[in-house]
Amino acid sequence: MLEKEVEAKLVSGVKKLGGIAFKFVSPGNAGVPDRIVVLPGGKVVFTELKTASGRLSTLQQRQIARIARAGGQVRVVYGMAGVEDFLEAAREMVENDV
Repeated sequence: MLEKEVEAKLVSGVKKLGGIAFKFVSPGNAGVPDRIVVLPGGKVVFTELKTASGRLSTLQQRQIARIARAGGQVRVVYGMAGVEDFLEAAREMVENDV
């Protein structure tokens, strides 16, 4: 499974929930998460996508920690099973207004 296939599944699932999954590119800030997911109700989740066997680089780990320290919500999603788990959690966030 390619990372772009994992990403396409996430984007499609977020859209079905009524959300947006922006592609995130931040010049001069390598290692930032792949997507900024905005869910109904204004919930925002920075999302790094990996294949099922993918690994975070040291730089990605640092960027994720920076975002979390600033109060941002960050998720690392591994493979299609991870996308399903993410979408289920997102669905609950939307339904329960969490």
